[in-house]
Amino acid sequence: MPALLEKPGVASYNAGMEIIKGEGTILLVDDQDLVIDVGRDMISMLGYTVLTAKSGEEALAVFQEHKDVIQLVVLDYMLPGMSGSEIYDRLAAIQPAVRVLVSSGYSKNGEAAALLEKGCLSYIQKPFSLVELSRKIHDALHTAA
Repeated sequence: MPALLEKPGVASYNAGMEIIKGEGTILLVDDQDLVIDVGRDMISMLGYTVLTAKSGEEALAVFQEHKDVIQLVVLDYMLPGMSGSEIYDRLAAIQPAVRVLVSSGYSKNGEAAALLEKGCLSYIQKPFSLVELSRKIHDALHTAA
């Protein structure tokens, strides 16, 4: 593996594979322990503070408590008990300008596409690479709301 080269705000493994680092707080919502553990590590490596939730109810409670510092929610749309669409609607009721990156192991069709139409900023398919995750987070945080 090539050596990690550091530049201000960007790390590069090789040309075209830039990792975009940042700052801020991200809420990662997924019901799978492995995804939470790996996702938390990846997002932390990018420079962000990570809060996690494993259900819709927990996500809403964490978001309500930290709404003033959470800049982005990475939301798995396939959660037991509460749909991604319902979670998004309730997050938007708490904070209308909520920024959400939809995550799934399934294709972008169906509910994920409907969430994008509702106002979620982007979609990332699991499993995702650190490079792809860094770009999706950066784009979601720097897209005009």
